[in-house]
Amino acid sequence: MAQDFAKTFYNTARWKKCRNAYIQKRLMIDGGLCEECHDQQGYIVHHKITINESNVNDCDVVLNEKNLMYVCKACHDAYEGHGAGGHGKAKTLCTFDIFGNPISSRAIDKGSGKPDGAGIPPYSRPEGSPPKTDRPG
Repeated sequence: MAQDFAKTFYNTARWKKCRNAYIQKRLMIDGGLCEECHDQQGYIVHHKITINESNVNDCDVVLNEKNLMYVCKACHDAYEGHGAGGHGKAKTLCTFDIFGNPISSRAIDKGSGKPDGAGIPPYSRPEGSPPKTDRPG
């Protein structure tokens, strides 16, 4: 998540136009593969020079194509200060629900709080009951 000073910038028409043009260029070059690992599809346009309070209004930094990379989520999250718990905090890979099931920090980052089905104990049939089958009748 962007820090407060960068949120305004990321919502500008200038940035959105620049980002979309860069993604379209990468799609034409290699189908939009991650520029870091070249294995996954790109997910986010990353600034090589980290945006900070002193350069957020410097077009040579924030809108310069030479400072951009189209990277997958995994590669982006691996950059210092990015990903789950970013901005200098220790990165937590997961947390646990009340049943002890792991909840991915990526799911939490996306705002869902937990992935689909997390926190629901796995189905277990009562002792002595027949196994469930997909056959009718």
